[in-house]
Amino acid sequence: MSCVYTEDVISRTRRRKLRLGMFLGSLVVVAVALSIRYYWGADRANANPPAQGSAAGRATTGAAASRATPSSPSATSPSAATANRKSQPKTVAMVNGRQVSREVLGRECLRRYGVQVLESVVNKYLIAQECQRRGIVISRADVDAEVARMATRFSIPKDEWLTLLESERGINPTQYAEDVIWPILALRRLASDRLAVTPEELREEYEARYGAAVDARLISCSTLEKARQVRAKVVADPEQFPKLAKQYSEDAPSASLGGRIQPIRKHGNFPEIEQAAFTMQDGEISPVIPAGGQFVIIQRSHLLPGARVVDSAKVAPKLEELVRDRKLREVSRDVFRQLQQQAKVVNVMDDPVKSRAMPGVAATINGQQITVNKLAEECIERHGPEVLEGTINRTLIEQACEKQKITITPQDIDQEIARAAADSLPLKDGKPDIEAWLELVTEQQGVSADVYRRDAVWPSIALRKLASGSVKLTEEDLAKGFEANYGPRVRCRAIVMSDLRRAQRVWEMAREKPTVEHFGELAVEYSIEPGSRALRGEIPPIKKHGGQPLLEQEAFALKPGELSGVVQLGERYAILYCEGRTKPVEVEMASVRDLIYKDLHEKKLRAAMAEYFRRLQDAATIDNLLTGTSQRPKQAAGPMPAPGTPKLRQVPGRG
Repeated sequence: MSCVYTEDVISRTRRRKLRLGMFLGSLVVVAVALSIRYYWGADRANANPPAQGSAAGRATTGAAASRATPSSPSATSPSAATANRKSQPKTVAMVNGRQVSREVLGRECLRRYGVQVLESVVNKYLIAQECQRRGIVISRADVDAEVARMATRFSIPKDEWLTLLESERGINPTQYAEDVIWPILALRRLASDRLAVTPEELREEYEARYGAAVDARLISCSTLEKARQVRAKVVADPEQFPKLAKQYSEDAPSASLGGRIQPIRKHGNFPEIEQAAFTMQDGEISPVIPAGGQFVIIQRSHLLPGARVVDSAKVAPKLEELVRDRKLREVSRDVFRQLQQQAKVVNVMDDPVKSRAMPGVAATINGQQITVNKLAEECIERHGPEVLEGTINRTLIEQACEKQKITITPQDIDQEIARAAADSLPLKDGKPDIEAWLELVTEQQGVSADVYRRDAVWPSIALRKLASGSVKLTEEDLAKGFEANYGPRVRCRAIVMSDLRRAQRVWEMAREKPTVEHFGELAVEYSIEPGSRALRGEIPPIKKHGGQPLLEQEAFALKPGELSGVVQLGERYAILYCEGRTKPVEVEMASVRDLIYKDLHEKKLRAAMAEYFRRLQDAATIDNLLTGTSQRPKQAAGPMPAPGTPKLRQVPGRG
């Protein structure tokens, strides 16, 4: 069983779109990032150190820290896990009077996250067992002191720091103490002999933070050919570097500032760029430099002298701490690798033969058992709220199907998957490529085929059946569909902004010089929409009946060369510059009527499905005992119409 902390696994996990709730993303906090990425993988960390059994209750940081010391193996025995499990309520939710048991929630959590959580639990056990073997104890005081140190590092009072982590990242004080701080301290102790900081490392850190730096501008390109072409333009007229950076650089933050970047210092992440920057002359243009998978060109402005008043002796403790924390990342990998090589780990849960021989056991680590019940509680601790929300949503749909006497068969599911494959992929031998579709969707969503069928396909079919009778298409709908697909469109450039005052200022600048070139420059500088900004404001032609009536009305009222007003689109503001219109497609309505009907019917059906599901929720009586929240029917729920693929809080539809 390998340790799940590689960047590849992290990136795949972040793409999971089928999860039914919030996902704990990577954090900017050093300690949290270390813990999540390199100890337990991208999975959400549990609030208990491995040798303490399941994390049943919530506690203050101090109490959590007191439990964060590895104890004897008996603390994780089946009897201890069962005792903890019995302390939990048997019912986790009531949905319109129907009970959702903790046992059902545990099974659902295991089905979705059992493999991931088991792997991270194994990693935690390995650390705890090694600490126990070497007599390493992480005390409550140790954890409290580290929490305070982390808060101090970010110049935030401890209480505010913990509140920020919980409100912004969903990590409560117990989880932070036991899931983040405890393993960091444990690994630090285990690797203490390898975390010594040498004088050379201290000198380099001092130079990196307080030494000389180079003020420069940068252009980043994804291909060598493009970088060479851009460099030729820069060399021909170096004073145009800021303008060319805005126009061609693919690094949006620096491009918006004319290529300006933070001063380049020594001993950073890109020695190739540092080497060029410190050896160039002021005003010089670098050759194309391969760095970080990109091809960059820099223009050196001038050398910034290092700080003169920084006493190296006074900052040495801080620098030593920074170096040690950075080394911990690399050393932790070696520690994990060594512990795994020495350990005897048996994955029982994924082996049918072993599962029959060892019922109720998920895995063994050096002979110590992790029970299925224990693993289920770990899964509930990490993913319980999101999985329960999805279970509640599914229960609502099941109840509606029961009331309408609607059933979903395995054949229905197979047909829906085939339909999705046919809509999304080229046919294979004249048939939907179901195998390729399942491979694609499960890889992209980071789920198994079983989870995809149950959590995505089943709800989509159920809502489709519940809503199918409510969708009606009129001749007017078909006429609008024909005009939207085959009628004229307005070719525009757009600048999108999030602030009305800025939009008004940009509009004034565009009005003063209403040319397409000037508008493109303004788009590069001010638009917050990356795609159009990179294309100097170019957007796909605007069609009628496309779902944004205000934007469409403004666009179709313009003549070539005219500027629109500031158009509010939700929380954003857009300015359009009209470049003309496209010609209508010469096609007869009769020849495309069936195609238009199918497309409009599908769109209306999905909208009806969404509305139906919303009404189900509004009319429901729900008591979520896991989160302590309740819901009662809204008075204005009204008669039940039809469904659509629910939004994130709801059960997802077809992938």
